This record gives sequence, C-alpha cells and structure tokens, in this order.
Amino acid sequence: MIALPAGTKIWIAAGVTDMRRGFHGLSAQVQTVLEQQPLSGHVFVFRGRRGDILKVLWFDGDGLCLLAERLERGRFVWPQASSGTVSLSRAQLSMLLEGIDWRAPVRTAEQVMSV
Repeated sequence: MIALPAGTKIWIAAGVTDMRRGFHGLSAQVQTVLEQQPLSGHVFVFRGRRGDILKVLWFDGDGLCLLAERLERGRFVWPQASSGTVSLSRAQLSMLLEGIDWRAPVRTAEQVMSV
C-alpha cells in the first residue's frame, strides 16, 4: 500500500458500488453520497456487489489514483449498513485488502503484560 501522510482518513462507502465506474463516477459518488472532496487527500474504498472486488480512490498530491483489488477466493468484509461511511485505521485497511475480517481481528498469542 502507499505511504499516507499524517491526518489522512480512510473512508469506506457502505453498500454496493457499480464496479464499472472509473475516476469520474467514483469521484462523483465521493461528492454526492459520501459528501467529501475526492481531491482532499483522503482514501475512499468501494466494494462491488459480489464482494470480491474493491476499488480505492485517492489523491496523492499530483493526481487522482485508482487501485482495483480482486480476491481469487473469498469476499471482502463489509459493513451491513446500506448507506453512509465508515472510517478505518491504516491497520484495518491493510487487513481489508488482505481479505481479513478487520472488524474483529483475533490475536494469535496472548498479550504479555510486564509488571
């Protein structure tokens, strides 16, 4: 993934997005549905109906970038809401792009607390 500047927010658009949309269609959705500015530097994530394709839209300071990610097996975990936005941390975005359930990650070992 890209190195994001401090203060960058990551937004996922709840519901389903038409994955035929490109730069212009997704930018319009950011403005009308998410009520954000596509050139703000924030990251916007969209999922298709089948759940196996994501598109990520962000402005890197020079131009608008569009990333498409498709899982060969499984589905991307998505909020149950049909509209609105959800903000993610960078770690949650990494898990999302790997196909991991970012809502409830499970540690593989117990945390050790020093006293």
